[in-house]
Amino acid sequence: MRDKTTMNDLGMLRRRGDDGLGPNSDIGNKLRALYGAVQSEEIPSRLIDLLEQLDTVEKQSKPAKGK
Repeated sequence: MRDKTTMNDLGMLRRRGDDGLGPNSDIGNKLRALYGAVQSEEIPSRLIDLLEQLDTVEKQSKPAKGK
């Protein structure tokens, strides 16, 4: 037999948009917001320069094919 109180609580949670996880839900929302903010940031030009230098060094250190 189903408990009516539990069913009412579930209905209220769904209407509020709460997934029933309490503080864990808040943490998830904050992590999503932080990830979105970091994802939209530009890559610093210094980091791009360093990556290009690394690519150049890696290409120079590989032996040429067929030799």
